[in-house]
This record gives sequence, structure tokens and C-alpha cells, in this order.
Amino acid sequence: MAIRPIRLFGDPVLRTVADPVTDFDKQLRNLVRDLTETLRDAQGAGLAAPQIGVGLRVFAYAVDDERGYLVNPELNLPDGEEQDGEEGCLSFPGIYFDVKRRLHTVARGFTDRGDPVQVVGTQMLARCLQHETDHLDGVLFIDRMDPATRKLAMKAIREADWTGPVRQSPHPITDRIF
Repeated sequence: MAIRPIRLFGDPVLRTVADPVTDFDKQLRNLVRDLTETLRDAQGAGLAAPQIGVGLRVFAYAVDDERGYLVNPELNLPDGEEQDGEEGCLSFPGIYFDVKRRLHTVARGFTDRGDPVQVVGTQMLARCLQHETDHLDGVLFIDRMDPATRKLAMKAIREADWTGPVRQSPHPITDRIF
């Protein structure tokens, strides 16, 4: 088990579509443990494998009392009900802006041993499941912002002291989520 460095915006791995997991082996179990430990250390709500430099379709989540992980997740958005709310990302330290997401989500995937699993999320858990699945598709939360909000977010990113060639957050993570 190891706490891994979190990749920051600008790292190409964050824009790369992750590969499906094909081997449910010890390496995958180690990756899941690393994701879980790194997420716990960062005090976030979710962390996808690309955020620690691994291009596989795996993420861990911790929202309220719901904690777990999904391998090869697929999302189902059962209705059109939406929520608007503040969202951040461990790969964008200190950046928080409103993002519209679906209110209800059903995520299906696998455990690290290949057993099927389903997670039903509403509100914050639904937001987290969508956010982390987006990471696996090379989509970032700034891509989900309306144009005016995205413009403000990009300005904040340019002004952040972690931008540039740095690929690991130099800042302690706060109690904010994602």
C-alpha cells in the first residue's frame, strides 16, 4: 500500500482515455489499495487511476459513509433530473466552481477479483460517480462547465501557484471534496 502523487491539470494522462482492466490480479488489487490510501490521505471524495498516472479504468470513492471502488465502471443515468453545485478536483487544488450533473446515477462495474457490483448514487455520490467516470474517459470537470463558468475557472487555474511544469500538488489538501 502506498500513497501516490496526484497528477495535476496539464499532465497528458488526465486527457487520455483509460484502458479497460483485463487482468484481475494482484497488481490490480495493489492499485485499488493505492487509490484508496491516496484518496484517504488527500481527504477527497473520489480518485481515478489516471490521477495517479495509471491509465486503467479504476476509481475509488468516499462520500459520507459510502466508500468503495469500481473497476471498468459503466454509468447509467436513469432520468433527466439535474443538480447544480460546487465541484472541485484533486488534480486542480483549490479550484471550485459550479458544475451541472445528473441527480441520480447507477454505476455498474467489478471488484478487484472480477465480481460484478452496482453502486446507486444520488446527489453527492451521483456527482462523484460521474466525475470519476469522466476521468476515465479523459474528460475533466472544467469540460462540464458552462462557457462563462469555464472562463472564470481557467482564469483561476492560470493564477494558481501550482500551474506550470509541476505535476504533483505542493499544497496540503483541505476538507473540500473531489
